[in-house]
Amino acid sequence: MTEWGTGAKPTLLVFSDDWGRHPSSCQHLIGRLLPEYQVWWVNTIGMRCPRFDRATLDRGLEKIRQWFRPNPDTVHRPTNPGILNPWMWPWFSKPHDRRMNRELLTWQIMPVIRSSQAPVVAVTTVPLVADLTDHLPVARWVYYCVDDFSQWPGLDQEVIGRMEQKLVRRANVLFSVSHKLQDRLAGWGRASHLLTHGVDLEYWTRGGPRVRLPQLERLKRPLVLFWGIIDRRMDVQFVHQLAGDMNRGTVVLLGPEADPDPLLYRPARVVRLPEVPFDQLPHMAREAAVLVMPYADLPVTRAIQPLKLKEYLATGKPVVVRDLPATRPWADALDLVHSPEEFSEIVRRRAAEGVPETQVEARGRLRAESWAEKARRFKQLALVSGLSQPDKEGANDGD
Repeated sequence: MTEWGTGAKPTLLVFSDDWGRHPSSCQHLIGRLLPEYQVWWVNTIGMRCPRFDRATLDRGLEKIRQWFRPNPDTVHRPTNPGILNPWMWPWFSKPHDRRMNRELLTWQIMPVIRSSQAPVVAVTTVPLVADLTDHLPVARWVYYCVDDFSQWPGLDQEVIGRMEQKLVRRANVLFSVSHKLQDRLAGWGRASHLLTHGVDLEYWTRGGPRVRLPQLERLKRPLVLFWGIIDRRMDVQFVHQLAGDMNRGTVVLLGPEADPDPLLYRPARVVRLPEVPFDQLPHMAREAAVLVMPYADLPVTRAIQPLKLKEYLATGKPVVVRDLPATRPWADALDLVHSPEEFSEIVRRRAAEGVPETQVEARGRLRAESWAEKARRFKQLALVSGLSQPDKEGANDGD
């Protein structure tokens, strides 16, 4: 079956986080489609309202540098993906803010749509572009729902929620990365395909010589490692209980900060390190004794599908995580915990004993969870089969 019945492969116009800045699920997914499709990737602004702090200043300067960077004539000589850095207004709470962004984005993106020789399919992971659904002349809209943004700390949750509802009503095809998110979209009257995150097994299991990691050299072993955004989703009691019970070693929290609880770093054994390039993470994991996700049990964490979960499992290291909807399907391949005391006890046991053989065997299911397979499914449901009806149970999606 060919796309659209004409043999013409559509052009993909993707609205998401900055290409190459963080290895998001959307980048993994769309990256597998680059050999087949021309992709235009639109680097959007974040959804946090600007504040007078260092993080906002740094991010603002980063976006300004993007906007003023000399731009080659990508419309007539496209790369793949073609990267677009449109000017955007950083506020969206008021109607006039959203109207300004709609006009700015429409004006800057229309040349790309007009230049395409094939139908254009718009794909978005962010609700910020909801106002574009009635203005861009694309063949269809695909919403790839990766989080419950209305519950994220630090966001204007009411406004984001309204924009997401509009996007859900307008989108032609919807994907959710978890059953919780499927249920949420169903509450607005829309069914969505289940498409959980994938993993690149070869990337996380590669061997080779050890790489020098200066930031770890002075830390006392064993290392208990978390990587990802460090924010209010972290359970301070879990981290403090573990740090207090350890008689040796270090709890390492690796990644960018987004207004975490100031008490998080109080114990001497807790060390925060800035984020590292993605290609260093397998080497960081190799140095760790245990990989952890000490998330709090909150509405936002009950909806997440952590990209790092399958990456953790692929490393072959012990994995200890909070019992949440996204982690339960892999309960036989890792350790689920419910309390700070249980978290501390099991992390310390795994650091001493390693991964049980039963968990090693259970992780064999990861072979069916490749990003290539996820991209094949996305292509079939969003780009080939047309406006297909979502499978309510997410059949053949691996989880």
